[in-house]
Amino acid sequence: MSGEAVTLDIGGTEVTVSSPGKVFFAERGETKLDLVRYYQAVAGPLLATLGGRPLLMERYPSGAGGKSWFQKRVPKSVPDWLRTTVVATPNGTTSDALVAADLAHVIWAVNLGCLGFHVWPYRAETPEVTDELRVDLDPSPGVTFEQVRQAAWLARELLTELGIEAHVKTTGSRGLHLYVRLEPRWDSYQVRAGAVALARALERRHPGLVTAQWWKEERGARVFVDFNQNAPHKTVFGAWCVRPRAGAQVSAPIGWDELDTVEPDTLTIATVPALVAERGDPWRGMDERPQSLEPLLEMSRADLAAGLMDAPWPPVYPKQPNEPPRVAPSRAKRD
Repeated sequence: MSGEAVTLDIGGTEVTVSSPGKVFFAERGETKLDLVRYYQAVAGPLLATLGGRPLLMERYPSGAGGKSWFQKRVPKSVPDWLRTTVVATPNGTTSDALVAADLAHVIWAVNLGCLGFHVWPYRAETPEVTDELRVDLDPSPGVTFEQVRQAAWLARELLTELGIEAHVKTTGSRGLHLYVRLEPRWDSYQVRAGAVALARALERRHPGLVTAQWWKEERGARVFVDFNQNAPHKTVFGAWCVRPRAGAQVSAPIGWDELDTVEPDTLTIATVPALVAERGDPWRGMDERPQSLEPLLEMSRADLAAGLMDAPWPPVYPKQPNEPPRVAPSRAKRD
């Protein structure tokens, strides 16, 4: 039995949670209501990072491991207080997406079975300005978490040399994300260009560990710096958000002093609230210290002046200026 619906007062807004006893996470038997309580416990740092941003919902109405789908558009029948915003793809397709206006909006989505929030890198009020650089350190097959950890330190070292402050979080899976809060001056094309330059610089410095190669056949057993996570309309799994895994792992911000010892699988809805209560938000103050993208854009301009083309874009994007042929190298040789 999953129980009768309960209505909660979430910051002055009533949100009904149906089937609160439905098990969402099989490993410890945590329920939909347990997930609601988790988000209430971390509401402060959660809204500090994704508040006011559009959200792509990953829905698992039967819990982690069940049937799922991504939902960009909110349903037609929604509460009159629910805030949405129009998001547009580079191809011109538009959708009414949920905005993380406050905690009630998050809990409303959890009630729909949302076990993952993927966040746009801009505020709903200013979609033309991208204010986050997201450095996705993606382990290729055969890469250990220790190697990802090392890549994070090396990325931070380079960014620090450039005068750029970065923050780190687990992904809730096998990788790590570095976030840089940017001054509100650049669009997503410029931020992606900066990400490409960073990835290439890391590969030049550490070719045995890090790769900027888009095609999987060229990556080898290295950590891929996924620059295309900064392409227009791309989202990244949100900080403090819970993965649709049986253990209810959290994509958790951590301090750099925690990176060497962190065990990502232990950061769950059962453990993270106590950590937040004990040591606060590791990303506190990030909004008060926006960073300049210009050092990375200078590197990008230098790469282009040296004859490098743009890096490949994902296949769903229109062909971009100065982009190399969008075909895997092995196929290009056969052709």
